[in-house]
Amino acid sequence: MEPTKMNQMIPGRRAVLRVAAVLGAVGLARLMTTGEAHTPVRPATGSPPAGGPAASSPPAGATAAGPPPALPGGSSAYRLSPMTEFQPPGYRPARLPVRTEPFMEMPGLGRSMVLTFDDGPDPKYTRGILKTLRAHDVRAMFFVCGGMAKGQGDLLREMADDGHIVANHSWSHPELPTLKPARIREEMERTSEVIERALGLPPVWFRAPYGSWNRHTFKIGAELGMEPLAWTLDTLDWKSPGTGKIVRRVLDGAAPGVVVLSHDAGGNRSQSVDALRDYLPKLLKKGYAITVPRRGYGITAPKS
Repeated sequence: MEPTKMNQMIPGRRAVLRVAAVLGAVGLARLMTTGEAHTPVRPATGSPPAGGPAASSPPAGATAAGPPPALPGGSSAYRLSPMTEFQPPGYRPARLPVRTEPFMEMPGLGRSMVLTFDDGPDPKYTRGILKTLRAHDVRAMFFVCGGMAKGQGDLLREMADDGHIVANHSWSHPELPTLKPARIREEMERTSEVIERALGLPPVWFRAPYGSWNRHTFKIGAELGMEPLAWTLDTLDWKSPGTGKIVRRVLDGAAPGVVVLSHDAGGNRSQSVDALRDYLPKLLKKGYAITVPRRGYGITAPKS
């Protein structure tokens, strides 16, 4: 190339390089600040939304938590919120495995059984069940629906204060595999938000309505930090077969590791309340311990 032409091009190349350097610096600065600016941080305190439950003090040892921050467009940031600070001592944050089937029983816990109650909470029937569990000093699991739990923060805290596990049973009890993944996430996520807002802790167990699972429910549940639990023994109390039949079904099906399915809402559950009052002391007399699981402890996945 001739020297004259080369000298004419140098200023233009220098201008391009200067522009590139400026753009690069701006991009780098934006990259360094974006993560900090958009990382959702759960506020230490917060007021419930209009129409929601009145604010009240969390149970002893719990961390006060306001509603999770919202992402642009109104999407919930729950799944992105840091959860380690709200976990019990000894909890190791890690990505949960995506299972292909739920836990069906709780082996390895000795002569123990797990009692679970779905579809609540209902102030009338749930409190009747809590009263019986309290009288015998045993713990159970309550798989709550967000639509029922909203505005029932005091009742959720009563469950937790008694040592029961409050778990996720979707928002409106749909058959999840019939929904698109975004709707499945919404059903699960909204309920987790209600539970965490009331207790200061996110739920770590999930049960699909109707026991209807698919790969999306397992994947989304794991992303939200929840293990899937089904059941071994269905009391069929949702059919209102009579208190005596519910009692006999539980006693006949009792065995180590059995997970019992009952309901504390979704209809008239007076039979469920009365049946528990009958069969619980009989199970204890037979030498069964009524317990609740801890995620990743004393639990093995069902055989495929």
